[in-house]
Amino acid sequence: MIKRTVIKLSGEAIGDSGAKSGYNDPVIDSIVGQIIEVIEGGTEVSLVIGGGNLWRGHQARPDMDRVKADYMGMLATVMNALYLTEAFKRQGTKAQVVTPVPISNMTRIYNKDEALELMANYTVLINAAGTGHPYFSTDTITALRAAELEADCVLYAKNIDGVYDSDPRKNPSARKYKTLSYKTAIQNGLSAADIAAMHISKEAHTPSYIFGLNEPKSIVNACSYPNTNHINGTYVDVDARTLYYE
Repeated sequence: MIKRTVIKLSGEAIGDSGAKSGYNDPVIDSIVGQIIEVIEGGTEVSLVIGGGNLWRGHQARPDMDRVKADYMGMLATVMNALYLTEAFKRQGTKAQVVTPVPISNMTRIYNKDEALELMANYTVLINAAGTGHPYFSTDTITALRAAELEADCVLYAKNIDGVYDSDPRKNPSARKYKTLSYKTAIQNGLSAADIAAMHISKEAHTPSYIFGLNEPKSIVNACSYPNTNHINGTYVDVDARTLYYE
């Protein structure tokens, strides 16, 4: 099992515009249950949550000032993070929201030593509000926190089951990578994570694993590395060879 990891969840993964709460509670409960399972197995977990279910930033309103649009996106991630803490609480596990900027008494300011202590004491650390600055994505803060916390691997839970050499939705012949290097991913513009995130993980020598969240036990399986017999995503590392799935 991975000893320590940072997991990126998209806001879209937990949202449901048709639900009264605006959240997909069965999906959230499944995610929370899996995270509790890996914590009980000895993995320390930090989460980064997106806000796309509530606000898509500059994409939602292109004529809006980019800085203000990004600030709204940061606040959306705080709302999602607070909702997740209640989901963990319902299943008997502690969770703490941390942010890089003060947000009243609703969150704690991120501090590496405190973060490590919380995770070591079976508390899920939920990072919200990104880096606190515009023009940075939640992928970027995921890679940054993984580097700071000396995570064994950063996990990107996506709506696609790995990294492909072309868009599989447009190209039926697209091939999925089993492993590849950060250099290859960056040079070829592959959608493993955003470019800034990949550069951070490359410099920190933090491997990344990109996998499909919708697969059964996907988070549990992702955390079982290096036992890779039953996982189906893509590993990206500094010196990894380029291998495709058969």
